[in-house]
Amino acid sequence: MAFLLRLLALFLIVATPAAAAPRAPLVLAAASMQEALTDAASAWERAGHPRPVLSFAASSALARQVTAGGRADLFVSADTDWMDEVAKRGLVARGTRAVLARNRLVVVARAGGRSLVATRGGALARVLGAGSLAMADPASVPAGKYGEAALRHLGAWDAVAPRVVRAENVRAALALVERGAAPYGIVYATDARAAPGVRVAGVFPPLSHPPIVYPIARLTTAATPEAEAFRRFLLSRDGQSVLARHGFARP
Repeated sequence: MAFLLRLLALFLIVATPAAAAPRAPLVLAAASMQEALTDAASAWERAGHPRPVLSFAASSALARQVTAGGRADLFVSADTDWMDEVAKRGLVARGTRAVLARNRLVVVARAGGRSLVATRGGALARVLGAGSLAMADPASVPAGKYGEAALRHLGAWDAVAPRVVRAENVRAALALVERGAAPYGIVYATDARAAPGVRVAGVFPPLSHPPIVYPIARLTTAATPEAEAFRRFLLSRDGQSVLARHGFARP
């Protein structure tokens, strides 16, 4: 009888499945955070966690994806407007929204291109001449909205607007400058750092546009405890150090 009990206990141990490993979080993030969040995901993985799955695009496209019912765990936007839109739909978990990072707005040119003083709106219009200016679509994409605001503040928008080439996100605008399809582009300072083929030709004054902030939040559709853990890591000193190495300012 004792032998049978031991055999049954052994069978139950073998038949009981091991606890499932926690699922990796799906993170929807602004295109400009590609390198920084990829490095942060690697650091998180080295700490023994499942590697977060990262999906990058324009904040506008990602917000629409979430509000249309797309499932994700974390959302990182390049402005407050699109995070507000997601929050208005009741899709942001209470108490999880925070400012993750800040950025600067610059004008870039291909390496060797002419510099300009972005604090003088007329300078950009004169330098462009008949050329084009690449920027993310000002109608919806945060980088483009910041860019239009800065150009309006400097009195250059009306002169420059007819020559603006609108891209689907800030990295697409950067690529146009890298390929020589546009002599200048408006991007974030961190984008310029990530592209060795371009140089900063001018820097917009911080007060010429709304503050560039990146809010992060856990979504109500989050289905893994790793989502909140990774969010807290990004906001921690270690996570902030990773972002700072890529040029993002601390919140």
